Amino acid sequence: MTSRSVSLTSTFLLLAAGGVAACDNGDDTQEEGFYCADENGVVVDEDNCDDDNDRGGVGIVPLFFIWHSSSYRPGYAVGSRLPAGGSKFAYNDRAARSSFGLPASGRISNGTVKTSVVGKGGGGTSGSKSSGSKSGG
Repeated sequence: MTSRSVSLTSTFLLLAAGGVAACDNGDDTQEEGFYCADENGVVVDEDNCDDDNDRGGVGIVPLFFIWHSSSYRPGYAVGSRLPAGGSKFAYNDRAARSSFGLPASGRISNGTVKTSVVGKGGGGTSGSKSSGSKSGG
């Protein structure tokens, strides 16, 4: 290879690396919307997910859940069914709440949107923070 082609190749690689760095700035943040809803994803009064009131379940079986998705935005009224693709966790799961930057206990307003939710999922993923079911659509 001539010195000119090595120089051009090196320049191309540097430009390509710069382009990749610009596209992948390491910002894995997203917005995630949160709602208090029943097992089927029907929005309920947010007081039902206030674990300080302890009204959200019978014994150890929760009746209400905090549903979340990057597609949820403010404005779904009580009685509305959330769009398919969200995930849920028990309203009183302190670890799950904290992992999303929510208060570990207490009331969370319906339609709360958190930014900088990094790598937490959405779009139907369940993982350990969920009861393992997706909304039915």
